[in-house]
Amino acid sequence: MPFFAPGDDPGASFTELLRRTGSEPFSGFAQAPVSPSSSGPLDGSHATTVLAVRSADGVVVAGDRRATSGHLISHRDMRKVFPADSFSAVAIAGAAGPAVQMVRIFQLQLEYYEKIEGKPLSLEGKANQLAEMLRAHLPQAMMGLAVVPIFAGFEPSDGRGRLFQYDVTGGRYEEQDYATAGSGSLHAGTVLKLGFRDDLSEPDALALSVQALWHAADEDSATGGPDPVRGIYPVLAAIGSDGFRQLSDAESGEVFAALQASLASGGNGGTAARMAPPEASR
Repeated sequence: MPFFAPGDDPGASFTELLRRTGSEPFSGFAQAPVSPSSSGPLDGSHATTVLAVRSADGVVVAGDRRATSGHLISHRDMRKVFPADSFSAVAIAGAAGPAVQMVRIFQLQLEYYEKIEGKPLSLEGKANQLAEMLRAHLPQAMMGLAVVPIFAGFEPSDGRGRLFQYDVTGGRYEEQDYATAGSGSLHAGTVLKLGFRDDLSEPDALALSVQALWHAADEDSATGGPDPVRGIYPVLAAIGSDGFRQLSDAESGEVFAALQASLASGGNGGTAARMAPPEASR
């Protein structure tokens, strides 16, 4: 750890520590060459649909696994939901490379703060820190490398889940019930709006999230649906009083099986919000 003069101490900010030691967090993307004759943004993989929904037990965060490059599928099994720390998570949409880098720095920021201050940052502080990182990333967003995350977490002191949406300029907006981002966000948001209830249990919130992602994939070509042949299913995670827990592919597959059974019986998937595997309720 380098030593700093009192007026130059970065304090508990990990990103400021990087800058004070000459390591600008997003310098690699800022220096990416752009040809004067370029007719569009920089090419790269883009993450698509992610969502978060509040439940009576906390929050559920979910994301499909498809990444696109223009009209091509560049990755079929990309993970877009990451734990930020023990009681919060980030779901990413937008330019995949900068988004994953931002999440890694954010994870280190929260760990660094806790080591320096001796206590974890509040959920409000975590949301503000992510907004600050997005503001610092704005020059790269103007080059076509926009990152649009969702941040969600459980506040042990309040005993409830909270979720936040952002825009590319770093604007931070707390949502009360659900949040969506990415190319399929309109379709997923409609399903969440119609299916949300204040008393949603964690299994019900997981099933509703699966239903929203399925309908988004049915309408949006950039959103990937379940792939039983390859064993690839959207990432599902729940955050409650016991902390962050990501469902395995097998568990996610069982939640999707309930939705499939509802659709096969002639329903529109609405009954899936009342069906969940035994593992999801643990």
